[in-house]
Amino acid sequence: MHLRVRHRTSYRFDQPQQRLVQLTRLTPPSFAGQTVIGWEIGLDCDARLRPARDGYGNDLTMIYVDGPITALTIDVAGEVLTEDRAGIVQGGAEPLPAAVFLRDTALTRADAAIVALADEACAAEDKTLARLHALNRLLAERMRFDTGGMDVALAAADALGRGHGVCQDFAHVFSAAARSMGVPARYVSGHLFRRDGETDQPAAHAWAEAYLGDIGWVGFDPANGISPDDAYIRVAVGLDYREAAPIAGARVGFGTETLDVAVSVVEAGIQRQD
Repeated sequence: MHLRVRHRTSYRFDQPQQRLVQLTRLTPPSFAGQTVIGWEIGLDCDARLRPARDGYGNDLTMIYVDGPITALTIDVAGEVLTEDRAGIVQGGAEPLPAAVFLRDTALTRADAAIVALADEACAAEDKTLARLHALNRLLAERMRFDTGGMDVALAAADALGRGHGVCQDFAHVFSAAARSMGVPARYVSGHLFRRDGETDQPAAHAWAEAYLGDIGWVGFDPANGISPDDAYIRVAVGLDYREAAPIAGARVGFGTETLDVAVSVVEAGIQRQD
């Protein structure tokens, strides 16, 4: 599939800021089944951009803006060719051993309910891959996808207890449950082309990947109960949301800020109907 992405992040400050520093994970890599054919990061002010790569192999762009500044918009646009490889990820940068992704974090620590969910998946199937697919289905059945709000500090155990959440929460619960099964798992941030015709989205998408020794990394999207196909664009990975978030930053200045995010993912060559 030939997909075109636009990801716009806008900040507004009620008082001028002296300096802004943004760490962005906005550029997807190319690997088997995903080929980036064009990608740009634009800003609406003078800034210094410095490319880098983190310990997970993610492409970073550091953004430095000197003030005084009262607003900032980061506008990302690009095109990607994708293939359906049944969620299997091959040919990407993997600087770390898979065992690193057995570590839990404050956001992905398994409690008794998450362990019980993992045990239920294990009881349903006898092979690891089948158990992970069962876990993916169980999460899609037990939790309701809710776009009403995103709490970046919400832990996996609390999300499962509530019974609803955004894609970030589904990915955290899946990762916590898989790790409790002894399977390395990680959080993935990226974009999703919606086949229902909805092109405008309030945020980027998120899912999880688990590691199987005879296959490698395999993706699972428990928010939709499937493995990623050619509608998915994979951007960054980490132990949890905080380590794979599209943007994280700091500012020097007083006052409050407002944030607005707009994402669109369309199939190239398809005209939008407004």
